[in-house]
Amino acid sequence: MASILIKNAQMITMNEKEEITHGDLYIEGDRIKAIGGNLNVAFVDKVIDATNRTIIPGFVQTHIHLCQTLFRGKGDDLELLDWLKKRIWPLEAAHDQESIYYSALLGIGELIQSGTTTIVDMETVHHTDFAFQAIAASGIRALSGKVMMDQGSEVPKLLQENTTESLQASVDLMEKWHMHDNGRIQYAFSPRFVVSCTEALLKEVSQLSKAHKIHVHTHASENKAEIELVERETGMRNVVYLDYLGLATNRLILAHCIWLDDEEKRIIKENGVNVSHCPGSNLKLASGIAEIPSLLEQQISVSLGADGAPCNNNLDMFNEMRLAALIQKPVHGPTAMDARTVFKMATIEGAKAVGMGSEIGSLEVGKKADIAILNLNDFHVYPSFDVDPISRIVYSATRADVETTIINGKIVMENRIMRTIDKELTLREANLAIKRLMKRMSHLR
Repeated sequence: MASILIKNAQMITMNEKEEITHGDLYIEGDRIKAIGGNLNVAFVDKVIDATNRTIIPGFVQTHIHLCQTLFRGKGDDLELLDWLKKRIWPLEAAHDQESIYYSALLGIGELIQSGTTTIVDMETVHHTDFAFQAIAASGIRALSGKVMMDQGSEVPKLLQENTTESLQASVDLMEKWHMHDNGRIQYAFSPRFVVSCTEALLKEVSQLSKAHKIHVHTHASENKAEIELVERETGMRNVVYLDYLGLATNRLILAHCIWLDDEEKRIIKENGVNVSHCPGSNLKLASGIAEIPSLLEQQISVSLGADGAPCNNNLDMFNEMRLAALIQKPVHGPTAMDARTVFKMATIEGAKAVGMGSEIGSLEVGKKADIAILNLNDFHVYPSFDVDPISRIVYSATRADVETTIINGKIVMENRIMRTIDKELTLREANLAIKRLMKRMSHLR
């Protein structure tokens, strides 16, 4: 069983007391074995000198689209429904097995470089097995699933599914990948959103989630035009409809939730539904600003996600934390969404949202060793004297400050060098893949 001793580090634990300590952290296998000052370990496979470094729990991003990483820069300056119809759906329809694989690796590389160790990922209709292969090879912790779309007149033909076949393909992937690598990879049923899913499909997803105790990951109330479509088709608002179908449970992760009414907030709170806030995406698509302070006041579970590269242009949790804090202050005042609240959303609250609050999201003995080591010794984060370390991270630090990332007790990036992904190969294949997809997309129209 491999072991790692990290010495002389500042540790932002995010435990129940939110302690910030200084000392050593010992990893044995995939778990944190000991935390303390000057730990005496008889034998260790690797020692990391973390003098003048800060270690934090790895970030947990609860809404990501790895299949869209190749589309970075291809959907700029559009609102949600036009963005989907004109760019994203045609590009997803053009995907092949290899392009899905390298799109996933490209995204995972970026996530690891910026200290993210766990993601909730929504793929596209086809070739999802190849995304899972990339997830498995990279070492990242993930809940992922194929997107489900069995209705929609403006959906490309290649993305239009038969209800039964969509459900069967999802179950097949669940049986193959759920709890892979001792639970590092889990499956999540992923109906895209109410607009593109029949009631029959959503009802069956509700039953499957209940039977297998598996998360459901979908979008809701992101865009006013989307909400109007849902109301016109169902006679109900998004969250009310999902509750009617039995989907509003603590296994549901809802991305965005910008335009909620009081009844929807009540349903979310009473049923323990998890909200994934994506401020960068919401701003870029001009969707709006979610009422996060109101949700937090009601003790609703809120975590953070970058969404996809074509609606954000990066997958950087530092960017999402900063935006999440800043966009609320002009309306709710300077103390709204303080640094500590936002950092919790990026770590332990994300862990709770994926049902792993006892396993990840904080630095504690017995938890999984998902850790990022930061070097905060540079112009943009100084002076450090008498400054809250969490404020330094949320308001001043950047992804470039992440030196080393450890997931499940394994070093996946060390001193900014990727250990599980061939960077040059991935960059080269990503360019070849998007060139192929753009050409194929032009023939599909």
